[in-house]
Amino acid sequence: MTLPPLDHEYLLNFLSGLLNTPSPTGYAHQAVVYVREALAAYPELKLSLTRKGALVATWPGERADAPRALTAHVDTLGAMVKEVKSNGRLKLTRIGGFAWNTVEGEGCKVFTRDGVAVRGALLLTKASSHVYGKEVTELARDDDNLEVRLDARTESEEETLALGIEVGDFVAFDPRVEIVNGFIRSRHLDDKACVACILTALKAMQIAGLKPTQTTFLHISNYEEVGHGAAAGIPPEVAELLVVDMAAVGEGQNSDEYHASICVKDSGGPYHHGLSMKLRQLAIDHQIPYRVDIYPYYGSDGEAFWHAGGDVAVALIGPGVDASHSYERTHLDALVATTQWIMAYLTS
Repeated sequence: MTLPPLDHEYLLNFLSGLLNTPSPTGYAHQAVVYVREALAAYPELKLSLTRKGALVATWPGERADAPRALTAHVDTLGAMVKEVKSNGRLKLTRIGGFAWNTVEGEGCKVFTRDGVAVRGALLLTKASSHVYGKEVTELARDDDNLEVRLDARTESEEETLALGIEVGDFVAFDPRVEIVNGFIRSRHLDDKACVACILTALKAMQIAGLKPTQTTFLHISNYEEVGHGAAAGIPPEVAELLVVDMAAVGEGQNSDEYHASICVKDSGGPYHHGLSMKLRQLAIDHQIPYRVDIYPYYGSDGEAFWHAGGDVAVALIGPGVDASHSYERTHLDALVATTQWIMAYLTS
């Protein structure tokens, strides 16, 4: 069958909105709400939340003898307040696997217990070259040498506490979304780009009057970046799990920003060979441009479900993303290819 056409404008607009919705792991509820509101437009979907806060949409298929699931995550890298310092600035602890130098100088929001967002920026404790000279370049970028300078009149611990900021508050770094010449440049394309692909595939199939071949559960994870997102929430009757997550681009990798990729092995080991081969054949049949790759420092929600005892075939596809866990970039071509691949799988 011919795959239905995609609404590129919808894909990019939905993605931009999701990227601009702060969602560090542990504080991803706003992004979950954003996705839930989009899915609520389809009355045939049954929506529910897990106790952990993940979103699950049940999409009835032509058959239900071998149900499937797709998972992608909305939680992102971020931080929490570790200490309110005597100078009124904040020491942080990281959420997820990123290096401090990738967010040095970045704007951020600190979310207080009352839900107020206080603006600030992450800086070196000795940030001024005119004051500290060579120390600015020589200082290690670590937990002790970086701090949040708040955009508020505070020069003491007491003044910062009076703003409502406390130890344990979540910190989200600005995504800085920009779309130019078909490129999407932003923090947190991992994995919001793939959530946008799933929603765009759903929209295209609905307009075309298509159902998935098998009843399918769309699992929107909220704890992937810390390793246990899809450990719960995927029904045990699921026979196949397709993880949709970004492909790693860089030296020695086969992935690039213009193709969808299938990961056949990552740091946790190989994925399910039979399901991976099925997906590769679907890409060939539908002339979807794709790459096959292995990711050396990578884990996924599929493995989280496996480690939790999930008896299911797992495969992983996604768009190539440059500079992952830094200031990321992908191209519309990779997003389109990933979305087409999702539709090819759902209708197979």
